[in-house]
Amino acid sequence: MVSLKQFVAEAVSQIVEGVVEAQERVGKLKGTVNPTKVNLGATFQQEHSVSADSEGYSTSNVVQPVSFDVAITAEEGTGTKGGIGVVIGLFNLGAAGHSDAKSSAVSRVQFTVPLLLPPGN
Repeated sequence: MVSLKQFVAEAVSQIVEGVVEAQERVGKLKGTVNPTKVNLGATFQQEHSVSADSEGYSTSNVVQPVSFDVAITAEEGTGTKGGIGVVIGLFNLGAAGHSDAKSSAVSRVQFTVPLLLPPGN
């Protein structure tokens, strides 16, 4: 079981690493990922609080909201170490022929982390 802290840190890190890798790949094709000076339109600029110059081009990077909807489980029991962790897929605890008495509770947590991605060229 992975902790919520580890899960969020890994997820956000992989998003940023993915953007950097995409920037490298797309740059070779003369494209841009997360451009810094682009006309996003007045509606988008208002909704996302993006500042623009007199021609309507963004003067700052856009903060991207990264939303999480996470199932968290808390377990206690004999033969297992109690704790709280993030549920990632389905898994089976214990070895064949071995059973443990345990109790668990699953809760969902939803939150958003603002993320400023690395700017493209």
